[in-house]
Amino acid sequence: MFGMSHETFLLLDAVVTVIGLIILITKFKIHPFIALTIAAAFLGLTSGMPINTIIKAFQDGFGGVLGFVGIILALGTMLGKMMAESGGADQIAQTLIRAFGKDKVQWAMMFAAFLVGIPLFFEIGFVLLIPLVFLVARRTGVSIIKIGIPLLAGLSAVHGLVPPHPGPLLAIGVFGADIGKTILYGLIVALPTAIIAGPIFGTFIAKHIPGHPNQELVDQLARENDSAILPSFSITLVTVLLPVFLMLLKTFADVALPDGNFFRIWMDMIGHPISALLLALLLSLYTFGYKQGIGSNQMLKWLDASLAPTAAIILIIGAGGGFKQMLVTSGVGDVIGHMAVSAQISPILLAWLVAAVIRIATGSATVATITGAGIVVPVVGMIPGVNRELLVLATGAGSLILSHVNDAGFWLVKQYFNMTVAETFKTWTAMETILSIVALGFILLLSLFV
Repeated sequence: MFGMSHETFLLLDAVVTVIGLIILITKFKIHPFIALTIAAAFLGLTSGMPINTIIKAFQDGFGGVLGFVGIILALGTMLGKMMAESGGADQIAQTLIRAFGKDKVQWAMMFAAFLVGIPLFFEIGFVLLIPLVFLVARRTGVSIIKIGIPLLAGLSAVHGLVPPHPGPLLAIGVFGADIGKTILYGLIVALPTAIIAGPIFGTFIAKHIPGHPNQELVDQLARENDSAILPSFSITLVTVLLPVFLMLLKTFADVALPDGNFFRIWMDMIGHPISALLLALLLSLYTFGYKQGIGSNQMLKWLDASLAPTAAIILIIGAGGGFKQMLVTSGVGDVIGHMAVSAQISPILLAWLVAAVIRIATGSATVATITGAGIVVPVVGMIPGVNRELLVLATGAGSLILSHVNDAGFWLVKQYFNMTVAETFKTWTAMETILSIVALGFILLLSLFV
């Protein structure tokens, strides 16, 4: 077509489609769900797919992703809501702050965010813990940037690298990775990455930009909590980390025990992400609910309220699944895969690079993850020995890079920390970029051993 080979045309078609997707989201402010649906339809039509095949491919991709990720998001969001409303997150943060002391309070904030962030979306974890940043800054006199950057790094690291967050879960489904191994590798990569981008970078940048919080926000949010009514630290930790423990136990059982083993069969069921999160949610109804004297009606209101903010995320993920399937069915994926093999580009580096470019262009980590994974997934079948779990992490790491003015998180941080746009670039944007690049380094290092 147009004097080009079919493979060249498909590749050009994919490039034009992705650029069009970026323009729809950034310039015309089209909702990512609508933009992804339009992009999928455009790719299907221009690549020469039959009309009935286009519709079926999009439906299959949409349903295939949400059949797993949609359930996980709902359960994880409800668990996070129970922890937030009961005060469990406050208990984790306060306990760690007491343990670390004033001199190392930035380390306490990073670890608190790391733990609290496992079951919570970034935005929810941020709004939940930002009062503690103001409170600790007021009590200790430590710079708000020195305390706040580690908190942001802890939340962002687990958001991009550790299931059951939407990005990693989405990539797990696309790449066919093992969730237990991804959690294990994700924690191995995320913790040192958060340390470098959080307490270490935060201590450095606070010397140049100490920060001056908005006094009205401080007066509104920095309220004292009565720790006597909060769930205990141990109970909170057990409840929050139960799904992670069960999923890891399933992975260890699969490695150590033969097929058909009674314990392995049961662990495959109990350690499945859906079962693990359901069990943790049921436990939270007691530990964060009845044990705290909270009635059934109040818990029902919390759970209902928790699902509303996830609707847009679920639709975006579903549409992204449809777009991914269109890349595969049209043959674009195979062309990209063959190119990557011929060019001898590391699949890990390719996954990070594609996700990073889309993240910078669109400002959406979710769009970057699902589009990047869809583009890179054909490489998995063409290069033997590619570690699928590390591909998940590389895509997640790429989706974190260079948050700037097209990212809602950029403005969220700017307003709460009362910074100028330039100061936000030097703190938040730099921290996110450090997270992304350092995580890639650790992933490449880990690839030498797994």
